[in-house]
Amino acid sequence: MKPKPTPKLQGKLSVDTAMGAFLGDTRIKLLEAIAEHGSISQAAKAVPLSYKAAWDAIDAMNNLAPEPLVLRTTGGKHGGGSELTEYGRRLIGFYRALEQEHQEAVARLAERMNEVAGHDVAAFRQLLRRMSMKSSARNQFAGPIIEIKEGMVDCEVRIRLDHDLDLTAIITRESVENLGLKIGSEVLAFVKSSSVLLMCDSDTRISARNRYCGKVSHIHEGPVNAEVSITLPGGRHIVTAVITHESVEKLGLKVGSTACAVFKASSVFLAVTD
Repeated sequence: MKPKPTPKLQGKLSVDTAMGAFLGDTRIKLLEAIAEHGSISQAAKAVPLSYKAAWDAIDAMNNLAPEPLVLRTTGGKHGGGSELTEYGRRLIGFYRALEQEHQEAVARLAERMNEVAGHDVAAFRQLLRRMSMKSSARNQFAGPIIEIKEGMVDCEVRIRLDHDLDLTAIITRESVENLGLKIGSEVLAFVKSSSVLLMCDSDTRISARNRYCGKVSHIHEGPVNAEVSITLPGGRHIVTAVITHESVEKLGLKVGSTACAVFKASSVFLAVTD
């Protein structure tokens, strides 16, 4: 018996105006077909649509758009036809780019749906914002602030990554104010892989506030350094460090071995999505 295919979550994109529907997949296909065939009747057959439905759609788009999308041509050896304007071509490009971003967002959200319980719309929006944030920092984490300790100049911010996993950052009081940080605020935390140290003895005393032990899940050998990824208990979080090949050998690191990733609280920088 063949296994059932895994359901694929997809979404439909529609661009509307205050006066009604403006763009959707069918109308974009119609515009693309007009660009290809130079004829509304041929484009309607290619979509497929009735000739009247195609003309109605073109009239509606031309009326709603700031510039015409389709022009009717007359004369010529083929007796006239229809052509897409430059604005119409740009609109197709805009829609297809927006559609691709939309589908990728839906796919990313589908992969992470188990992270949000129930039907919490705000939580799903927060998850999408987290996934869309881009940074050069190799290590990216997210969670709510559970504690802020204020000092004369700096503040110690503690973030809950998981039920038994916290991360500590030290940032200036000014940064706390500028970011609007408070208990319960959702933040993103970034740590460069070059700021992460690795050790194999979990009992070693060290001043760095953030220490995470787990299993080496990947070692990528580069021409000079090696990128070592450690998967923490539970499998949800991964910390990556860049160290020399010599260090990999000295520590005896290999996939499956136990190691601890360590980084200073001052090496963590924070961001908010709101």
